Amino acid sequence: MSQLGIPQIKESAALTREVLEQHFNDLKGTLRKLLDERLVLLLQEVDAIEQESIKPLDECQKLIEHGVSTADDLLQEGECVIHGVMGEQNEKLCSFTKKALHIQLDSLPEVPALVDVPCLSAQLDDCLLTIVKNQIFNHGTVASRPPVQIEELTEKPGGILVRWCKVDDDFIPQDYRLQSRKSTAHHFEDVYVGSEMEFIVLQIDPNVDYQFRVCARGDGRQEWSPWSIPQTGRSTLVPHEWTAGLEGYSLSSRRNIALRNDSQSCGGVLYSKAPTYFCGQTLTFRIEAVGQLDKRDSIGVCVEQQNGYDSLQRDKAVCISTNGAVFVNGKEMTNQLPAVTCGSTVTFDMEVVHLGPNNNEGGSFKLRVTISSNNREVVFDWVLDHSCGSLYFGCSFSYPGWKVLVF
Repeated sequence: MSQLGIPQIKESAALTREVLEQHFNDLKGTLRKLLDERLVLLLQEVDAIEQESIKPLDECQKLIEHGVSTADDLLQEGECVIHGVMGEQNEKLCSFTKKALHIQLDSLPEVPALVDVPCLSAQLDDCLLTIVKNQIFNHGTVASRPPVQIEELTEKPGGILVRWCKVDDDFIPQDYRLQSRKSTAHHFEDVYVGSEMEFIVLQIDPNVDYQFRVCARGDGRQEWSPWSIPQTGRSTLVPHEWTAGLEGYSLSSRRNIALRNDSQSCGGVLYSKAPTYFCGQTLTFRIEAVGQLDKRDSIGVCVEQQNGYDSLQRDKAVCISTNGAVFVNGKEMTNQLPAVTCGSTVTFDMEVVHLGPNNNEGGSFKLRVTISSNNREVVFDWVLDHSCGSLYFGCSFSYPGWKVLVF
């Protein structure tokens, strides 16, 4: 028996190595990029301070050099005047004197003191390496026992109900994360994140294996726990589908969502493609969008398709209206459920409670029916004149805007 767990250990160990190597390679690349970006910013700051500090000093130096050059030229010109020809001295001396009066040799700019000149240096905190080192040494853990595990996989028509449970009593969960993948796929994909401990995964192809895994996030934490052991499940049940082609209704690609469109004419009740609901199962309708209420609206199940009716409020059918009224074989019950709203889930559960003896009228067949909606339910017996192995489901809406998902 111990050998049965060896492949699981080897597979999870190999996957863990792959995840660790990929994570730390990504981390090294990110850290290198961040360090390079920080270095570029600091070098740009050095360049900016250097240019800003040198510019006024350059201007001051140019002014000084210009003043010295002007004074030197004037000095040379004065020497020429002194050593010049006597007849020309008076004229050149007059010109030299005028030029000397217009040149301000005593107006050179003030040279800043050396203590006022910037002196750049790099200020680097040596403790950063210690902090980063401590963070890296404490980064990541390897866990061998996840705090949550998948408890049960239940097949549904076109879906699988996944339930999970907490296996670590000390772990306080805040959220759960459920992933799935086809057996032929390489990567898992998120299908649910929330606080519930069960979820129906829809869009499931019948007779195809799917793998599921779940993890949790501790209270006040950001990181997710290790994944649970992957569990494999499949649904052999035929998906519920609405009948295509009825005027007044538009269907999704998988035909499990019906939308009452803006068509002025409606063909009456939209039935299921086939009688795919069996006693002992739970039939669920989820209201994805709502329109205007009408007392003739209906959502429910019936023995057979009957054209010519605008509602399931008729014989051989049980249904709930959008205002919450419950009808059995066309008669309204005293008990009533809340009106359906956007996001409401209406469920039908049935079980056989009595199969009467045959008589001249064909005998009787009794089903115990439970209809639930908005945390309330009604329970009653539905009497039929003959046994039914499977039932149709249907809906009818007088006004556009209603959208119903069935599963």
